[in-house]
Amino acid sequence: MPLPVSMTGFAGTTVATPIGQATIEIRAVNSRFLDLTLKIADDLRNFEPQIRERIGARLARGKVECRLSVQRAASAESTRLNQAAVAGLRRLGDEVRQALPQAAPLSVAAVLGWPGVLETPPLDADGLRASLLAALDDVLDRLQDSRAREGASIADALRGRCDGIEAIVEQLRRRLPELRAAVERKLAERLEQALGAPLAAAAALTREEVSERIRQEVTLYGLRADVDEELSRLATHVAEVRRVIDAGGAVGRRLDFLMQELNREANTLGSKATAIDLAQSAIELKLLIEQMREQIQNLE
Repeated sequence: MPLPVSMTGFAGTTVATPIGQATIEIRAVNSRFLDLTLKIADDLRNFEPQIRERIGARLARGKVECRLSVQRAASAESTRLNQAAVAGLRRLGDEVRQALPQAAPLSVAAVLGWPGVLETPPLDADGLRASLLAALDDVLDRLQDSRAREGASIADALRGRCDGIEAIVEQLRRRLPELRAAVERKLAERLEQALGAPLAAAAALTREEVSERIRQEVTLYGLRADVDEELSRLATHVAEVRRVIDAGGAVGRRLDFLMQELNREANTLGSKATAIDLAQSAIELKLLIEQMREQIQNLE
């Protein structure tokens, strides 16, 4: 089962190539989309399209910087004398000395500087490309391993926050009847004290009829202030968060959307709060959701 992958990571390697030691480094941090920057040595610029394609096939999101440099091998090891050119230069030198006996012989520097005397074996472009792409695959494997380890840690942290949200929801479910009854009782007492006698005197109603009307209004208020639906949706969204995390892969955008939904329910819960317990629970929920949102910003 694939795990969620972090967008943050680093990996690098050094490999021998036909032109010398090549160093590849890849750094990645979080970003909304794949933002790839390549810093490649001029000697390797021809391979940029293939490098971009290889990285784009492995990474979906993140601000990624790839550095590829090369330390060329000493040219004297691969450069050889063109024996035919040297022989031709010797022949020309003999002819010049026959015509001009006073002419000085050619120096070694002059001979080496003569066009065609030094020759370099043709570059093995296929071998160079194969070496670079194999090294790049190795670096990408290491980067993905690093990102997977961090992604697993983030997933564990998210599951812990889910546990916290579920604990708050369960606690509120158990206490909801008690809290609702306390609020309705207190509200009925205040309305009875404030409005009972004036309404009875002004409307020719009995006190029992006024009390019944107050109880009806309090019950209607209690229904409007009921948060059972919000608690159910919170539980449903948390279950979906767990499912998405367990599914693994590129989950960042989906989880970010779920954080918006969780935050909306927490805000509604806070706006309906009729007791300090509910208000405090709404604040705790929003804190947990914000902590989750910050972690999710690092997931691919």
